[in-house]
Amino acid sequence: MTDDNIIEENEIIDPIAVLEEQIAELEKELQYRAAEISNVRQRGARDRSEILKFRSVKLATNILPVLDGLEKALNSSNSDSESLIEGVRMTLNALKSTLESEGVVKVEAKGKIFNPSTMEAIATIPAPKGTELGTVIEVIEEGYTLHERVLRPAKVIVSGN
Repeated sequence: MTDDNIIEENEIIDPIAVLEEQIAELEKELQYRAAEISNVRQRGARDRSEILKFRSVKLATNILPVLDGLEKALNSSNSDSESLIEGVRMTLNALKSTLESEGVVKVEAKGKIFNPSTMEAIATIPAPKGTELGTVIEVIEEGYTLHERVLRPAKVIVSGN
């Protein structure tokens, strides 16, 4: 055997082995692409769900001052104009139920422990007897959430030292 024959035998490549290697690489690539497509679909579904869930943020934020005005009108009106009071009360109830159907919920704050994620302390006063430190004493402006996302924090007065 000559050196030329040895080189030729080493250079002979099995075509079936080459094709099997290419098939394995293509199958791996196919699996990767399928996983990537699945992830994109899941991300798209999650994004669509978030958009649908929070589509009313601007509407709800714009309606909240109207809600405040109606509540103030009810609290400060004279009992002489019963029909006006009843009309405002009906409007207020309809507006509240509309917001609730969209997922807007009032933050319950009075008498609760201060929660900085849903409340904004605008003042502190000495804690009355029997009241735990950090308890909300008075709500100055109601707070609201939309599907657990704060639209507007409750402005509160908190008991302190």
